[in-house]
Amino acid sequence: MKCIVVNADDLGYSPGVNQGIVVAHQRGVLTSASLMVDMPASRDGARLTRELRALSVGLHASLTDASGQPLVSIETGKGCREVLQQQLDRFQELMGRLPTHLDSHHNVHRNRRLLPQFLELAARHELPLREHSPVRYLSSFYGQWGGSTHLEQISAQGMIRLLQTEISEGVTELSCHPGYCDPQLRSGYRKEREVELSSLCDPAVREYLFARQIRLVNFVEAMALFAGTAQEMG
Repeated sequence: MKCIVVNADDLGYSPGVNQGIVVAHQRGVLTSASLMVDMPASRDGARLTRELRALSVGLHASLTDASGQPLVSIETGKGCREVLQQQLDRFQELMGRLPTHLDSHHNVHRNRRLLPQFLELAARHELPLREHSPVRYLSSFYGQWGGSTHLEQISAQGMIRLLQTEISEGVTELSCHPGYCDPQLRSGYRKEREVELSSLCDPAVREYLFARQIRLVNFVEAMALFAGTAQEMG
């Protein structure tokens, strides 16, 4: 069976990003999102998604503050454990529950000095950590490469081409960054977000998934599938 988790990073970044994520879920193929808990729009993002039962919401840990200043030492990893715990506590305050999964802004958990703290937090709460769980990670749905913008890569047809070549048996997480541009969006990734949103909501994408029998799942459903497979094998 082929399954796909379509996960939006950056929930909480800005009101426009929050709205885009909700639209991508309600009108498109988005099944999951990752919440940044210390941004000005974090509470708004939590409010908008708290009651969307079919949308899994995880923690998008950020090791910089809202202005981009580092919160931990990247060279030594000092302070990372404390920041992660603080952000997990903040997530529970905003959402009223634990996250369904764990990842990080700009994938900083790949840093070898930071990774052990992420793995520890994930293990303690039995959370799938991006690239360290049975869910395969696919990051190619992105509109900037080599310092240039490539909107064709995040068009609906570009997304379908990616699904054709990169989705294999099992569960794959396809990360994305949909949203609407607004004054609070202090990011170099702007018009690309609106193109991503349009593609995620394009009927051709859902039709392709249906025709190829690729099942849309969220992280809760994905981990339940793995648990069921383990029970059958046992």
